[in-house]
Amino acid sequence: MAREETIVTVPGPHGEREVRISSPSRLVWPAAGVTKLDLARFMIDVGEAFLAANGDRPITLQRFSGDVDGEQFFSKNPPKGAPDFVRSVPVVYPSGRSHPQLVIDEAAAAVWAVQMNTVVFHPWASRAGNPDNPDQLRIDLDPQPGTSFRDAVPAARELRKVLADIGLEAFIKTSGNRGLHVFAPIEPDHEFLDVRHAVIAAARELERRMPEQVTTAWWKEERGERVFIDFNQANRDRTMAGAYSPRALPGATVSCPLTWEELDDADPAALTVATVPDRLRSTGDPWAGMHANPGSIEGLLGWWERDAAAGLGELPFPPDFPKMPGEPPRVQPSRAKAKD
Repeated sequence: MAREETIVTVPGPHGEREVRISSPSRLVWPAAGVTKLDLARFMIDVGEAFLAANGDRPITLQRFSGDVDGEQFFSKNPPKGAPDFVRSVPVVYPSGRSHPQLVIDEAAAAVWAVQMNTVVFHPWASRAGNPDNPDQLRIDLDPQPGTSFRDAVPAARELRKVLADIGLEAFIKTSGNRGLHVFAPIEPDHEFLDVRHAVIAAARELERRMPEQVTTAWWKEERGERVFIDFNQANRDRTMAGAYSPRALPGATVSCPLTWEELDDADPAALTVATVPDRLRSTGDPWAGMHANPGSIEGLLGWWERDAAAGLGELPFPPDFPKMPGEPPRVQPSRAKAKD
């Protein structure tokens, strides 16, 4: 029996490319009725905006052996047989080792990634030509149990004010789930640890302004019913779903850029693989021109130094990171107290 497959035509900077899609009718999101071919067409429809946000960056592919309810794995380097329009760039991981990481330069490469069963695209905060120095400051607002997307909205608005106070312009997108992602374009003149410290400084200032609503507490037992400001997403090789990336959730939602004016009425569940292309055609890309006026993190690093002098130093790193200078013990507070 012949394998089911189809060919899609993808426009790009070097003309049209023909990309094969095998098993086009396979349901990737069974609950939403979205197929692999639907996903390939989605990537073509949002291609220009997707590339503006995620192109020319080291990127990790979250791939699935079946549908989004099945087994998954992450690809960082180009697999064997990748087409010649898919490139890679060497990057250094927290362990100190170097490895080639995928880079997507045109929509056809994103469609090829779909053919390779990619659902979620995770771009680095830095460019392929300067992978050690981020050109984006990223802050993940993650509602904890007992809170919701609606609780993240006022936190995002206040965070926008915090960043404006230090000379940075904030951009907003849904996470595709319950949270919000706030980005600010920055000059790529500081490495990841500095940018992490800038994020922590902004997070602490937001926490001072909204102590009952947000928290920087790394340990879940200390967060309570607040929105967690996930500073560790600013680390090297730590990524979040890119703008216009689908999410591996039942409704086939998309991590979708918004204008600040529409944030209060936004419904993340309504921003899906089926609806976002029409939205993009009718309203345009809210992140167009994001990097026209990048800012500096020097002011935030000044806040970091001020807080460090006041006794607020380093915060915990992810468990797979090497022990970092000044890092507090990696043990839950309740376990530390029990041991004492």
